Amino acid sequence: MATLICSLVDHSDDVNWCAFSSTCLATCSLDKTIRLYSIKDFSELPFSPLNGHGYAVHSCCFSSTGELLASCSTDGTTVLWSVNTGEIVTVLQHPGRSPVRICTFSPDSSCLVSGAADGTVALWDVHSNTLCSSAAVKEGSVVACSFTPCGQMFVTGSTNGDLCAWSCPMKQLCTRKTAHDLGVTCCQFSPQACNGMERNSVYFQMASCGQDNNVKIWMVSQDVPSGCAFQLVHTLNGQSAPVLSCAFSSDGQLLVSGSVDKSVVIYDANKGIILHKLTHHERYVTACAFAPDMPFIATGSMDKTVTVWRIEDGTSFGGRVSQHSNKGSAVSNATAKKKLDSLNEEEKEKHLDAGFLKAQSRLCVSEWSEEAVSVWLCEEGLGELVTIFKANNIDGSQLLSLNKEIVTNDLNIESLGLRNKVIRKIEELKEHLESICTGIPDEFLCPINRELMKDPVIASDGYSYEREAIESWIHTKKHSSPMTNLPLKSVLLTPNRTLKMAISRWKNCQ
Repeated sequence: MATLICSLVDHSDDVNWCAFSSTCLATCSLDKTIRLYSIKDFSELPFSPLNGHGYAVHSCCFSSTGELLASCSTDGTTVLWSVNTGEIVTVLQHPGRSPVRICTFSPDSSCLVSGAADGTVALWDVHSNTLCSSAAVKEGSVVACSFTPCGQMFVTGSTNGDLCAWSCPMKQLCTRKTAHDLGVTCCQFSPQACNGMERNSVYFQMASCGQDNNVKIWMVSQDVPSGCAFQLVHTLNGQSAPVLSCAFSSDGQLLVSGSVDKSVVIYDANKGIILHKLTHHERYVTACAFAPDMPFIATGSMDKTVTVWRIEDGTSFGGRVSQHSNKGSAVSNATAKKKLDSLNEEEKEKHLDAGFLKAQSRLCVSEWSEEAVSVWLCEEGLGELVTIFKANNIDGSQLLSLNKEIVTNDLNIESLGLRNKVIRKIEELKEHLESICTGIPDEFLCPINRELMKDPVIASDGYSYEREAIESWIHTKKHSSPMTNLPLKSVLLTPNRTLKMAISRWKNCQ
């Protein structure tokens, strides 16, 4: 589940970047400023904003210790700031004084790389504040950069679509041409390395995004004969417009991306499956970042705001939960617990086995048992109808099919007031269910009936469907594909266990 914690509205122009340390959130903007917030309550620090750039600030990043903050700007400089005081430590003038589009620290913060609009890449020694070396890509502006977790190599992305791998002495190791058609916008390595299949080889997972509307996940190998190689693992197309930013969680399990379509998508980084899609921003989402030690995501936008989200996901952050609680969920859980505590032991066991807790969710109404429906009736002040509903074996599916005629004639509810109230409550339930369903990831819906899939299967046309729906389709439509209208090569259906697990995980987060 993704819960909005707060929106920060202090910038007066487009937000270009956001970055976390273990204690702070930094944001930068076209308004020439960098702002710092405490991660405890997201209040702005006393010395914020930081003013030192003459033009728009494009990127910012923290050192590994969190004591330094680097920011780069159209003014051709990369500035190092003290996070404790907000004072300028040093100003690094980029070679050629070209606008600097990206800056990033090495994992040990001993060096820093900056990339510029003229295609130059500069490697700086942080301790001496001196330029170690510089080089240039063949075409385009350098707009993206990320170090491998070991710090021995970094990758840059440019507006011509290429990804280039470099060793720290600034030797170009290899180039992946046109990794993104029309240009790369961002790239980031996962903090976790992987052991290679070949002897003495190490693989690093890296995400990149671009103007082609895609996020791509690569395995970047080191110590192969050529020195480096890119292998494409996933192409993620969960957004309908250019993707401007991407970031991994600290454990490498989750990947977040922000897009021109105003959405923020959270993926399972290993499976390439969409877990959440957030649509809070009113304009392009230009920046996104995970907190290293807390389940927070920050997203920045051209709507001049930064939003902070809490992600509750059992696979990330070591299962840690934020102190910023979801008040609505807390109230719901407290109500459920109070109701459960009021029952005797036999009733508790009966209600739990029948799906009592499931009745607290409005997502799976069609799966409610008769007991869950009884609990819902009591919650809505209709407890006197429990006996009638039980006698007619009304479960969740039957509940959703009830109308005024059935309630009057078949259930024989004589009281006009009760009839009107139960019909009204059922309609409210349907409306609530409909509003929730609009937030279901599209790939979790069966293309035939547009309902959340319970038993997804893959047909021979390569698409996934609800088993019952596709079996019925095949029986009545003479083996044609619901998606292409072409004949199905086979009627064999293969269970899509990966999708089923993703749906189950998503439902548990609702």
